[in-house]
Amino acid sequence: MSEATKGLAGLIAADSILSSVNGETGELIYRGYDVMDLGQNACFEEVVYLLWNGELPNQAQLDTFKAALVAKRDMPPAVLGMMAQFPRRTHPMAVLRTIVSSLGLADESADDISLDGARRKALWLTAIFPTIIAAWERIRNNKTPMPPRYDLGHSANFLYMLNGEEPNPAAVAALDAYLVALADHGFNASTFAARITTSTQADVYSAVTSAIGTLKGASHGGANQKAMEQFIDAAQRGDVSAWYKESRESGKRIMGMGHRVYKVEDPRGKLLRPLAERLAETSDRGQWYEIAAKIEELARKDDYFIERNLFANVDFYSAVVLYMIPIPVDQFTPLFALSRIAGWMAHIQEQLADNRLIRPKARYVGEVGRKFVAIEDRA
Repeated sequence: MSEATKGLAGLIAADSILSSVNGETGELIYRGYDVMDLGQNACFEEVVYLLWNGELPNQAQLDTFKAALVAKRDMPPAVLGMMAQFPRRTHPMAVLRTIVSSLGLADESADDISLDGARRKALWLTAIFPTIIAAWERIRNNKTPMPPRYDLGHSANFLYMLNGEEPNPAAVAALDAYLVALADHGFNASTFAARITTSTQADVYSAVTSAIGTLKGASHGGANQKAMEQFIDAAQRGDVSAWYKESRESGKRIMGMGHRVYKVEDPRGKLLRPLAERLAETSDRGQWYEIAAKIEELARKDDYFIERNLFANVDFYSAVVLYMIPIPVDQFTPLFALSRIAGWMAHIQEQLADNRLIRPKARYVGEVGRKFVAIEDRA
């Protein structure tokens, strides 16, 4: 029997036409388009359309697609009422996971896993994720959830529902680019979880709930929250250079430096760094960009990072972007999900189009030949 590959590292599980991650050259491609090009020029809705349809929309197609999303933004009253009963201390990712699962109860066609059925659910989930996340932020702060607006784009509407006021155009632009940057990323852990669940012919809500539960982990979607917590820790220390020296000497990990896949600079980090810098110019939280940039500078002069060729990854500067918008730190991972639902639904549809149960083998390394002993004779 061949040797097991821990973590399935480097194994090819399927063919996909959705996104390509080249860790050697630092490229991320959505349906043939470089993420840098899309992040600088396309809105999130265009990228969702691209992932689901294979082509960027023309203006008429984009208008129709946006209208279809807008029509699905409202939260079922029963689900909103359920959220109001949750303990206020509940982590936003636990809320998102639970509410998405409950939406399957509200959908009479939940078990329809035809391609048309999956597309209808894709529209609803993509449209309603911002409503869920913004509603919980207000509920847990004893505020009334804001109903969605139908005259605003995806990012602008989310910020309006979150804060109850007209969103800052610079914050909208930064959030939209963030959503584009994280919309898909090959067979990452949460996407693979969604495809595994889909391969069993389970319903779409089960697949997305699997993905959310996987994204919740600190080694996946929770990493940008950990990155921001380190920036806050450095700020509290007062001297970033001293904080860095103490952190390295104590063996503390510098969050957001290096990536399991990328052997060069993460292209999403390259996209988000200048966005963070521009947002800092219009935000009263600009010091967070300065702190992050200083830590990156120190790391890039550190022999440990130089020898391993480790750069700032997407978590590093996405944390700064989200915090300056501002988004509460424990809402960072739900914002990741708000973006990645586009990729999850693209992969769910791709899996359904040519489905086969995903069922790898394990190499047994335990004992053999043991004999059963009656309970009265056991030591």
